[in-house]
Amino acid sequence: MNATAFAPLTSLAAELLPHALEPCDDGAHDLAHLQRVWHNVRTLHQTEGGDLQVLLAAVLLHDCVAVEKNSPLRAQASRLAAEKASMVLANLHWPDSTISAVTHAIEAHSFSANITPLTLEAKLVQDADRLDSLGMLGVARTFYVAGRMGSALYDPLDPEAKERDYDDTRFCLDHFQTKLLHLADGFQTATGQRLAQIRHQRLKGFMEQFKEEIGIDAAPRQ
Repeated sequence: MNATAFAPLTSLAAELLPHALEPCDDGAHDLAHLQRVWHNVRTLHQTEGGDLQVLLAAVLLHDCVAVEKNSPLRAQASRLAAEKASMVLANLHWPDSTISAVTHAIEAHSFSANITPLTLEAKLVQDADRLDSLGMLGVARTFYVAGRMGSALYDPLDPEAKERDYDDTRFCLDHFQTKLLHLADGFQTATGQRLAQIRHQRLKGFMEQFKEEIGIDAAPRQ
């Protein structure tokens, strides 16, 4: 794997990349995702600070255990990744304190795990990862994952779930309501909050246009 996208720590990236991803065909959690999250981290780091070594290790290893979105183990994915990351870094003779900082950032990044980030680095990694679930990238990844899972685009009988519960395992459009449109409220840093609001508005704009094109009122569900 090419480490140049992980400047300025390309040597460290080259060392960790072989451990970053398990063999998997998930294009929503691939090398490109890691590159985007690192880009987001560096953008946040410019104003928020943080330990770049810890940040890069957490970014590269946060998805090092592949767990599908529809797996019953999904809520444990970040813990499993943190455990593997701890072993990888221990084998590379990293100090215990640094390993703990990396594993906490990995565990806390996950929306499903619902773990509060306690360090600046954990807050940055969580913000950076969630930015990749907003905006046009969020739209693209959501429909990509829905296609892999065999979900329909939306419920043709009740697209806005006015007479049913949301079910994002069956209908892609429901995922915007169950997760994506709530993400911007949970950002940890001031810079992350600002960037999240920009991408949140793009997400809302997509929803409005999508609903218009399928012939329904774009007004939100009460």
